[in-house]
Amino acid sequence: MYSELIIWGIVFAVMVVAELVTFQLVSIWFAAGAAAAFITALFDVNLWIQLIVFVAVSLILLIATRPLLKKFKADKTVPTNTELDVGRTAVVIEDIDNSRETGRAKIDGIDWKAISADDTIIKKGSIVKIIQIKGSKLFVELIKEKINS
Repeated sequence: MYSELIIWGIVFAVMVVAELVTFQLVSIWFAAGAAAAFITALFDVNLWIQLIVFVAVSLILLIATRPLLKKFKADKTVPTNTELDVGRTAVVIEDIDNSRETGRAKIDGIDWKAISADDTIIKKGSIVKIIQIKGSKLFVELIKEKINS
């Protein structure tokens, strides 16, 4: 009996420390399960029942509370300025030709290296949509080709 109390006490302490170190609100439910198993061990209940209580309490608490905690957890990702430009349009200021490694586009007065997302040649003066930004390169697709005057 005393050895089981010691084991559940150790499991409880380890889970609490793990929660304090990670603060992911996962280990705490196993600590609660260990506390419930500790209580059953106080009543000199069979070890198998203690294990079932530990697993059941831990899983019930984890399943019941995890979705609620995820809902209240704030999304802390903040888009950078370049991520905000994805989906916007730009003007081609130098023909974009991936095979010749040429191409520039301008957005908000800033000149960028431009790459055609589908490998088509895009003429100077055309309007393109920014699909992706990698480093200092815009990956674009043609929206409106320049009309020759």
